[in-house]
Amino acid sequence: MIVTTGNILLIGSILIIASIILSKAGARFGIPTLLVFLIAGMLFGTDGLGLQFNSAEDAQFLGVIALSVILFSGGLDTRFSDIKPILTPGIVLSTLGVVLTTLFAGFFISWISGFEWLNITLPLTTSLLLAATMSSTDSASVFNILRSQRMSLKHNLRPMLELESGSNDPMAYMLTLVLIQVVGAGAVTASEVFTMLFVQFVIGGSVGFLLGRGAVLFINKLQLSNTSLYPIIAFGLIFLVYSLTDVCHGNGFLAVYIAGIVMGNSRMGFKREITTFLDGITWLCQIVLFLILGLLVNPHELVSVALAGTLIGVFMIVVARPLSVMLCLLPFKHINFKSRLFVSWVGLRGAAPILFATYPIIADVEGANIIFNIVFFVTILSLIVQGTTLSNIAQALNISEPEPEKPDHFGIEIPEELETALSSIDVTAEMLVEGVTLKEIKLPHGALVMLIRRGQEFIVPNGSVQLRPGDRLLMLSQERKPREKLKL
Repeated sequence: MIVTTGNILLIGSILIIASIILSKAGARFGIPTLLVFLIAGMLFGTDGLGLQFNSAEDAQFLGVIALSVILFSGGLDTRFSDIKPILTPGIVLSTLGVVLTTLFAGFFISWISGFEWLNITLPLTTSLLLAATMSSTDSASVFNILRSQRMSLKHNLRPMLELESGSNDPMAYMLTLVLIQVVGAGAVTASEVFTMLFVQFVIGGSVGFLLGRGAVLFINKLQLSNTSLYPIIAFGLIFLVYSLTDVCHGNGFLAVYIAGIVMGNSRMGFKREITTFLDGITWLCQIVLFLILGLLVNPHELVSVALAGTLIGVFMIVVARPLSVMLCLLPFKHINFKSRLFVSWVGLRGAAPILFATYPIIADVEGANIIFNIVFFVTILSLIVQGTTLSNIAQALNISEPEPEKPDHFGIEIPEELETALSSIDVTAEMLVEGVTLKEIKLPHGALVMLIRRGQEFIVPNGSVQLRPGDRLLMLSQERKPREKLKL
């Protein structure tokens, strides 16, 4: 096929639409949506329909863009009041947990490399590099599965898992870059490694926080006649944060995640429009990212690493991840054993490990293709084994609970900067004892009824409208609980 703009757009649109249709079918069987996108990319790729895509550089470039958007959107949706109780264990999991997982898995990979029947021969440093690329739980997978399955978990587990998955990609990314230098240079001192990690973390965190604050002030001061441009401004800020942090030799992924948290927990105009816009863009980024990574792999090459990949994947699922979680959560006595078991099981691998596995290829590390293929195989194994069983494991451990009903606001939202809040109540027969009109019933102090819903009918209220049992009143209140201030 001749490569033209029309052909690229045709193939791209078919890929996206076909993947979404396949994901709907996969959801019926409990298959994670993102796994379907990954498999769809493989089906359309070299060993499938023959679509050629073999540029690790292009995949990495697009992957960095997509992962930045995913992390920023995840941070924007994170309420600081939710993560505050579990902030310390979440940070420990996302830092020390990644290091421990790398060490446990790396030494295991180095040990099994001595078995001739596995067809892999990797020295210790390369084994640690392979482990580092897989050491983080994937934010795209965790966000997607927890939210699409509407899992409500006890003991603040959901915000802790989302915090961990959103903040541990930077640690895995930094370990990957450091170990690439170690493999290439042959010798790097512990102090040099610590300095690199420290600088990346401090600069990434600082720039993300400062630019997040600055972005809130900028958006609040900016007065545009076309409000549709505010989400575009926010979208551009994602890459401004990433690129400026990268120029300062900090970690861009950490910066965009922190900037998202800062903006999401600040009073910012047009936040609803920005969040709605980014929700759609995030889905597009996830689809494109998984499709591209699926296209990049040659499935026939996975056969030669299937046995080694299975051993490594099983070890990470049942040994490395649980052991690192148990050690990290050891000081936190309030987290019970069942919760620790569930956190151990949510060690999902996804797009981020595959993306990180492209870095050794571009750096021309010896054995880079083996690293990439093993990471891809382990990711598929993780999504199948862990991704399809999260809800069942949560129920078996008795840590899941019915998801609370969302408040019915009739689809109406008010700007966050207004010191008001929406609430709704159902009219009962007891409320109508002293009178059936709106002015005769008792309402909460300071509340104003904006709208009445009676079945499928909506009524604009006035003092003389007659109410009936079962009517639902949408009320606007001047009282509002103070927002939890963000302190980082």
